[in-house]
Amino acid sequence: MMVSTLAPHHLQHVEFDADLISRLTQSGPRYTSYPTADRFSESFGYRDYLQAVIQARSRGGRYPLSLYLHIPFCDTVCYYCGCNKIVTKNREKAATYLDYLKREVAMQGKLFSDCNQVEQLHFGGGTPTYLSDAQMDDLMQHLRRWFVFADDETGEYSIEVDPRSVSPDRVHKLRQFGFNRISLGVQDFDPDVQKAVNRLQPEAQTLAVIRAAREARFRSISIDLIYGLPRQTVQSMGETLTKVIAANPDRIAVYHYAHLSHLFKPQRRIHEAELPSSDTKLEMLALCIQRLNDAGYIYIGMDHFAKPDDELAIAQRQGRLHRNFQGYSTHADADLVACGVSSIGSVGMCYSQNVKTLDDYYDRLDQGELPIARGYKLSMDDVLRRFIIQMFMCNFELSLRSLEQAYPISFPAYFAQELEQLHELAELGLLTMDDDWITVSLKGRLLIRNICMVFDRHLQEARRLQSEPQRYSRTV
Repeated sequence: MMVSTLAPHHLQHVEFDADLISRLTQSGPRYTSYPTADRFSESFGYRDYLQAVIQARSRGGRYPLSLYLHIPFCDTVCYYCGCNKIVTKNREKAATYLDYLKREVAMQGKLFSDCNQVEQLHFGGGTPTYLSDAQMDDLMQHLRRWFVFADDETGEYSIEVDPRSVSPDRVHKLRQFGFNRISLGVQDFDPDVQKAVNRLQPEAQTLAVIRAAREARFRSISIDLIYGLPRQTVQSMGETLTKVIAANPDRIAVYHYAHLSHLFKPQRRIHEAELPSSDTKLEMLALCIQRLNDAGYIYIGMDHFAKPDDELAIAQRQGRLHRNFQGYSTHADADLVACGVSSIGSVGMCYSQNVKTLDDYYDRLDQGELPIARGYKLSMDDVLRRFIIQMFMCNFELSLRSLEQAYPISFPAYFAQELEQLHELAELGLLTMDDDWITVSLKGRLLIRNICMVFDRHLQEARRLQSEPQRYSRTV
């Protein structure tokens, strides 16, 4: 089976080849960073992070920042979830957490004082809207005390929302607090599927939140879907897509459910016999691509689609698209400062990740240190490979001449082994190569992770040593 789908005005293309995908799909990273977070080391600590900040500040002047805050709490557990979360109805836990989170924000604010301007803010979780309006207002005021924020037109200020946890009035409050982008977890509108994953979410409730977000003048409304959930069928997926397209969000993410119950305890409550087959999942993916392109959405990459006038689509056409720990972004030049348990930041040539438990988080802050558990210092080889992976993930092409001008290498000599693998992928029709460009084909775009894995030195070395545990989702 082959379905070719073209976006309006040929702005973006993707071609679905079920046979090729079936043959080539494998476990692999999503490349929200390179090197990936599983390469982080506990030898990297608080003082290494401070050194990275000093180096970043040495640039002089004011430069853009991205802020990420992790709110780990949820009222109930969704069985498919692999996020770092704490399921509790005890709201006092959130109050204690916020006290410590504000301390961390203040410590980070002091490090970046007088040299930063926040142009991107993202609240993730867990469920950020677990916080009350008063708590959210207090946290936002605290952030503005310690960081300079760009105006509403310039900045991207987003929050992940569980539609079950917000009323239309609360959506308006979130806009008043300064958020101008909203992302809604939907996953599937089918009640039987919702029951199987313990996420009962009436369609009317979700649509009311979308209407409220429009009335409140949010600049972007995004919906998250998942295919491959228990009890899903191609027909039920089609019905969900019809409802989602009718709701007319600016962005739609269609994630592949990765059943990794050995890593994520809640997934053990899913009955594996109720999961759709690999062939059925491929039919679902083909349907999603066809329906969304027919509805005028542009394929951005990986799991993401956007309207042609959305900032992600515009950034991709202009070559400004970026990918970081929050997914696709238009802010390529911003250091990412992360606060909260398990959050991951990127400053200068370093990545850092906070501790993953509340007790460790509180203990580190009580000691007067940022709660950094591990991290990674990038080598020049890492930076080079990160650039290549970014180009493929965001633009589906790489200019070899530009790369050689930016880095003191000869591409054919430096990447001789990688070129052998690329030639094999070219023979399969995933890409084309000449002396100047490597260009991912229409059918190769859905397998972009496979192409990026060729340049992942850490992954290739681990596989040679046969020391790579099963920790990744399938590439398609």
